Amino acid sequence: MTRPAVNVAVRAARSAGNVILRYMNRIDGLNVVEKQRMDFASEVDRLAEAEIVKELRRAYPNHAILAEEGGAIGKSPLVWVIDPLDGTHNYLRGIPHFSVSIAMLDKGEPVYAVVFDPLRDELFTASKGDGAYLNDRRIRVSKRENLNGAMIGTGFPYRQRAHLESQLAMTRALLAQAEDIRRSGSAALDLAYTAAGRYDGFFEIGLKPWDMAAGVLLVREAGGQYCDFAGRDGIPESGNVIAGNHHVVKAMVEAVGANATPALLRA
Repeated sequence: MTRPAVNVAVRAARSAGNVILRYMNRIDGLNVVEKQRMDFASEVDRLAEAEIVKELRRAYPNHAILAEEGGAIGKSPLVWVIDPLDGTHNYLRGIPHFSVSIAMLDKGEPVYAVVFDPLRDELFTASKGDGAYLNDRRIRVSKRENLNGAMIGTGFPYRQRAHLESQLAMTRALLAQAEDIRRSGSAALDLAYTAAGRYDGFFEIGLKPWDMAAGVLLVREAGGQYCDFAGRDGIPESGNVIAGNHHVVKAMVEAVGANATPALLRA
């Protein structure tokens, strides 16, 4: 049975998705702001976020919200974490790969998750203890037992170029065993794909809570694991995350950890 909070998040995600699709053919006319170097937000991000916040506040007025564009709203142990358009860079260039990500944290632990791809109408949902689903079909992480032949997702974040040499070394180490590495531009979808077994694993440096809160719960509820680069379970404060099935995560922690600087291995 779908939890009421997931139903609310699904409505919010679909409302945001409608905004995103409505403006797709008007990208050249959008008002785009560079929040910091190479970090862009458009009016679509803000309009989509407003739709999500409206739905969540209507259903749960006493819950707190942490949104990528609007920041923190209210105080509560129950916090909705929102990325209204994960993959803004793709969207603004007309690359058809982006998503809406919504999660609820209870005292920092993800308990509900929705990742919605409005272009493909793919809806990934999860509730703690209830499993993970794609359009109401149960999903599971891949059964791959090691990195041999694995397909790995990652990102090269513009805010983390100081770690570029380490990241390239990690990528080299993984490619020595894996089949390939994909860099698609939406961490939320990468994690959803990992939960669905499309990717065998995922790693990235310096993600924000709204980038990964929904995706990591999807992975865990699909039978997988997420941790930081040193193998510590839970949402990493550092934002340096590894996810996948238990065998692949163990192998990735070894490969990534051997090429990470001490700064990247901190909690």
